[in-house]
Amino acid sequence: MFQRFFCWRAQQSCSSSRASPELSQECPAMVKMTKSKTFQAYLPNCHRTYSCVHCRAHLANHDELISKSFQGSQGRAYLFNSVVNVGCGPAEERVLLTGLHAVADIYCENCKTTLGWKYEHAFESSQKYKEGKFIIELAHMIKDNGWE
Repeated sequence: MFQRFFCWRAQQSCSSSRASPELSQECPAMVKMTKSKTFQAYLPNCHRTYSCVHCRAHLANHDELISKSFQGSQGRAYLFNSVVNVGCGPAEERVLLTGLHAVADIYCENCKTTLGWKYEHAFESSQKYKEGKFIIELAHMIKDNGWE
């Protein structure tokens, strides 16, 4: 059976769903379908990408980067519109530098390393833009493909 990965723009879910190969036509941003046991999605080689530093699984396209000025628990972090090859833990309320947020830890689906978190809900109106976005800490990612 094939595994279908969520679209670049789809932010409703951190998980993938099973589908037949012909259903991949419904989302033109679909990257790859695979039968491998790791169920990794691969971003196009023509784009600058960020990958997991531990296992090199693709995580995000540079075009999905929103900001480089975030702080994670282990140092600097980047905010992305969407990511691939990540799973989500349960949401919980945390007081972060910018106030109270409901966040869910995200981890690499391939090596299970915790990478950062997904903003599920922002309680302050000035922070609502973060909802549905993803933080990945620099300590857990590397640049791949086309970086000069």
